[in-house]
Amino acid sequence: GYAGDVWTWTAIDADTKLVASWMVGSRDAVAARDFMHDLAGRLASRVQLTTDGHRAYLTAVDSAFGENIDYAMLVKIYGESSEGQKRYSPAECIGCERKEIIGNPSPKHISTSFAERQNLTMRMSMRRFTRLTNAFSKKIENHVAAISLHFMYYNFGRVHQTLKQTPAMAAGIADHVWSVEEIVALLDSN
Repeated sequence: GYAGDVWTWTAIDADTKLVASWMVGSRDAVAARDFMHDLAGRLASRVQLTTDGHRAYLTAVDSAFGENIDYAMLVKIYGESSEGQKRYSPAECIGCERKEIIGNPSPKHISTSFAERQNLTMRMSMRRFTRLTNAFSKKIENHVAAISLHFMYYNFGRVHQTLKQTPAMAAGIADHVWSVEEIVALLDSN
């Protein structure tokens, strides 16, 4: 088991919507490094990467990719809401600062919108992320298992509305929509 907060790190391809890498861990520099090294090992060519303003990404991306990436950071600037500490939603975003970090990232592609939308899909698809419910994860092992199943189905079994195919099919790593039975058969084969 694990006591305390855990973070779900995700990397999504803007074109295919494939979640190329995900990891559950702490929100520190060691986890950021491990996540970025995993992502780098899954990519076949140079990519443009945008992260949020979490400082741990700075050394993690450099460690994993060196100069072989076009990397930018999108730092959101938040203002105070009139609701103060009683609110349940985040403060209002009043602006963004784009910072080119490594290589030559295209300014028109510096965005975290796809990752933010994917995080919403993840939260809405798995009630384990909802505190104060009986579905909230209490054991890290169960949480990781649920997230693993979610991303397997998301990438291989769920047809994306705008793509009209699964993200895995769009990325060229699957030739059909996987059934739940095929996914379960992977579990049975281990």
